[in-house]
Amino acid sequence: QVQLVESGGELVQAGGSLRLSCTASGRTFSTYAMAWFRQAPGKGREFVAVVSWNGGTKSLTDSVKGRFTISRDNTKNTVWLQMNNLTPDAAAVYYCAAASYSTTVTAYDNWGQGTQVTVSS
Repeated sequence: QVQLVESGGELVQAGGSLRLSCTASGRTFSTYAMAWFRQAPGKGREFVAVVSWNGGTKSLTDSVKGRFTISRDNTKNTVWLQMNNLTPDAAAVYYCAAASYSTTVTAYDNWGQGTQVTVSS
């Protein structure tokens, strides 16, 4: 088990950028794939991005390809989600999660508390 804490969410104008951070406690961070999901009001939690334990394999949902980047530093127990050219439909609570490599919500059982991203048009 790891404890995950997200940060970096805030209000940003459409077209702007944000970098979300997720820091984990515990010594097992480097053994987990790390993912970002998001949940907008009235909608289910959806996959955004995932990175393998060593950073060598990544996957992003189609709607963010070319604009979002996921990265990690195992020496800092941190994973980031760089979000560029944000659009209003990106507004949601963003969660990081740890598990084996997957793009499926149900595969993850370690979750942070979430960080709110708001995009004004």
